[in-house]
Amino acid sequence: MKQTIAKNGLILGLFAVITSGLIAFTYFGTQEQIEQQRQQTLLAILDELVSRNSYDNNMAQDCVLVTSQAYLGTATPQHIYRATLAGEPVAAVIETTAPNGYSGRIELVVGVTKDATVSGVRVIEHKETPGLGDKIDLRISDWVLGFNGQQLTEANASNWAVRKDGGQFDQFTGATITPRAVVNAVKNTVVYYQANKDAIFSASNECRLQSSIQG
Repeated sequence: MKQTIAKNGLILGLFAVITSGLIAFTYFGTQEQIEQQRQQTLLAILDELVSRNSYDNNMAQDCVLVTSQAYLGTATPQHIYRATLAGEPVAAVIETTAPNGYSGRIELVVGVTKDATVSGVRVIEHKETPGLGDKIDLRISDWVLGFNGQQLTEANASNWAVRKDGGQFDQFTGATITPRAVVNAVKNTVVYYQANKDAIFSASNECRLQSSIQG
């Protein structure tokens, strides 16, 4: 009887070890796949916002983490990816957040050149209403391309708003809150970049560590 109990206990123990191993293998395999997909998505976005021919560093692995709830919309550290040519600044791609979308936070990336001209904007994640606010997504409409080539100066600061607020950017029929939130987020991001450009490009490469740059 005791031998049977011991044998069953051993079998159960081996089963538990094997099961745990399989779970761990699946977890780490899944995590690796997620990381690979994240890197592929990141590279695709960087290529859309900054021409690969314009820089010679590994932009996806050259970044700093910055925190500025006032200008980047969140207390969570955000990545700024840096493009350089022969060590000189070319452009940056900045993660940012519009905290006040109609259905919550809107996650964005904003590309800016050395002189703070917007090279492009992409919406990464949102929960805006299908058929209305989701037009901020390039897969739905080309509205977001209206930021391409835009600059922010003292003279044109008032233009950085939707038309309903006296600005130059179109709002959507039946949905003003969403585009307003995105325009404000992009504007604030450009302001942050203009104020911190030198610090951004002179900071050490700390892709996985929070930078000392604060907003």
